Amino acid sequence: MEKISVGVRFRPSTSSSHSDSSRQWQISDNAISLCHLNTPISGYTFAFDHVFDESLGNAVVYRVLIKSIIDAAIDGFNGTAFAYGQTSSGKTYTMNGSEMDPGIIPLAIKDIFYTIHKTSEREFLIRVSYMEIYNEEINDLLVLESQKLPIHENLERGVYVAGIREEIVSNAEQVLQLLKLGEENRHFGETNMNARSSRSHTIFRMVIESRAKEEDSFKEDTITDAVRVSVLNLVDLAGSERIAKTGAEGVRLKEGKHINKSLMVLGNVINKLSEGGKQRGHIPYRDSKLTRILQPALGGNAKTSIICTVAPEDVHVEETRGTLQFASRAKRITNCVQVNEILTDAALLKRQKLEIEELRKKLMGSHSEVLEQVLLKQRNDMHKSELERDKLATELEEERKARYALEHRILEQQKKIENLMNLSVSAHFSNVCSQNKVGERSGTPDGAHFLAFDDLKTPNFKCPSIDFVVRRPSYKELESSPIPDNFADVADEDLWTRLNKGRVTDLEAFQMTPPFPVQEFPSSETSLIVPSNEEPQATNYERLENDLHDVQKQYEALKEQYSKLEEENNILKEEKIGLTDDVACFENQIDQVKSEKQVLLKELKEEKRKLNDLREEVRRLITTFSQKEGMLTSLYSKSRAFVENTKTASIAPHE
Repeated sequence: MEKISVGVRFRPSTSSSHSDSSRQWQISDNAISLCHLNTPISGYTFAFDHVFDESLGNAVVYRVLIKSIIDAAIDGFNGTAFAYGQTSSGKTYTMNGSEMDPGIIPLAIKDIFYTIHKTSEREFLIRVSYMEIYNEEINDLLVLESQKLPIHENLERGVYVAGIREEIVSNAEQVLQLLKLGEENRHFGETNMNARSSRSHTIFRMVIESRAKEEDSFKEDTITDAVRVSVLNLVDLAGSERIAKTGAEGVRLKEGKHINKSLMVLGNVINKLSEGGKQRGHIPYRDSKLTRILQPALGGNAKTSIICTVAPEDVHVEETRGTLQFASRAKRITNCVQVNEILTDAALLKRQKLEIEELRKKLMGSHSEVLEQVLLKQRNDMHKSELERDKLATELEEERKARYALEHRILEQQKKIENLMNLSVSAHFSNVCSQNKVGERSGTPDGAHFLAFDDLKTPNFKCPSIDFVVRRPSYKELESSPIPDNFADVADEDLWTRLNKGRVTDLEAFQMTPPFPVQEFPSSETSLIVPSNEEPQATNYERLENDLHDVQKQYEALKEQYSKLEEENNILKEEKIGLTDDVACFENQIDQVKSEKQVLLKELKEEKRKLNDLREEVRRLITTFSQKEGMLTSLYSKSRAFVENTKTASIAPHE
């Protein structure tokens, strides 16, 4: 992680009354303060990495802030440098400069080619492009026909502008000519604050590719046989404007709106990036094409430097303060910088061979015993992990069996509880029905039965109210004589016989029949059943009380048994929860052991593969050595025989 480097540069004052003002910006080391009569004003003090006063030229700014980014770009790191500030504060002068005082872009171009010519062990390929963002449209400054270019993104190139022309260059003079051509095509305009005001943001981009030269790529000790690709962005931003000061109208007003909008989005991106990780939230890179193109440089993979240019006049105090606040937030941003390399298949193969050679040297040297010990330790650890896994699996199986037994017991207890509840309810209803029948026979009031049943009923049983029930009285059909067809004043004997159904009545014993009592319908508040006998009623009451007492005892026993079963059920549930937690814990431990085993197996396989490769290499070396030894032995035998033959031949003439 690397923080963005931020520097502040004051341009020379253009107002003769600046020295007479009561408020002035003062520089002390790397701190800037707005002072009123040499007294710092609260809230107007800022500290930065570097502060440049108006006496320092572009070369000093380049050497302090930009030189390190240029060197890193040659080594394969992405780099970005841009100037930020209000209009007429010296941004374009800082980036482009003049003939007497070259700016950052010309100095960077010359420095790049100077460093490349000094680097003899690598070969370079440089591509250059130059674009502007005018009214939120991307234009190619090297080709007038390329207008309104789109922005694309992919995994290989990242964020890039499609259709932009890239010129392959070989020297600094060629690049400066292209830079001059682009400046001629750039949009400039005149305002009240600047006679040649930049009306667009420009991005000068250099893509630097390098690789090791052919004569160096075959050396055994090199491991840099890869293509490095870095992108260097040098950005000249248009300045923020206030319409009241610039007096912009028409086209200039439209240009100023687009410039202020893109700079506002850039400020929002800087604010989000400076907040930190969790509080950052969404970063609006896509709200502007400027921030979209500069996305890798803002919180991404690039070394970044920001030059904030400010005006020292009292009339521009608020604009200067806004620029310094922007710089203060920007210096808190960190980028993740790394070398950009593209490895070919040949480069990967070469690196793997070098790694194998290093491992072979270690194995053939004093580190072989250490590696053997490491392998032995890994085998022992793997064996221990397998034993622990088997043990955990056995425990898990036991826990599962216990859990199944516990669930079976819980189900049995629940079935018992349901059977007992059904038995108690059926007993209550049967007793109530028998009591109702007895009450009907004995004349017991219905209210007594229902009153006794209220103590025994379950909470879900709802008895109908007796206030709205009327019992129909049991009338018997009265026997009556058939009605004669007609009546006369005198009843003869045949008529009497017909009325009495053929019965012969003793008229002398005939008496007057007492009047039949008419049964009246009782009211809803009175009982409809009149007891006929007091002694059977007392006997029924005693029997009902005994039955009620027995039912109450049975209900209490069932209630007590139900409470015990509930307690056992709760205990079993707690045990089930505990066993479930234990099973989950054991399963997690088994998963960890499995993952560790997989890692160990992979490492062991890799070590075995390397060991087999080394053994094959050693076997080949031994075979080669044996062959050479045989050749040397045969050569030695032949030479010895030749020497003996020579000696024999030299001795024979003397004899």
